Amino acid sequence: MAKPNYSFEKRQRELAKKKKKEEKQLLKQKPADTTPDAADAAEDVPATDSPSQTDAQD
Repeated sequence: MAKPNYSFEKRQRELAKKKKKEEKQLLKQKPADTTPDAADAAEDVPATDSPSQTDAQD
């Protein structure tokens, strides 16, 4: 019976971990890119509400 090659198995696990970590990092970067746009849109909404509120007060 052949002896198991533990070094190969370990290397494969390490490569799988590295690949999974990189994919996770890319997923984190994509929402980060869209977040500033969402923040800008959120800032625009109160800005449009503010003039109408000041007009109502005058």
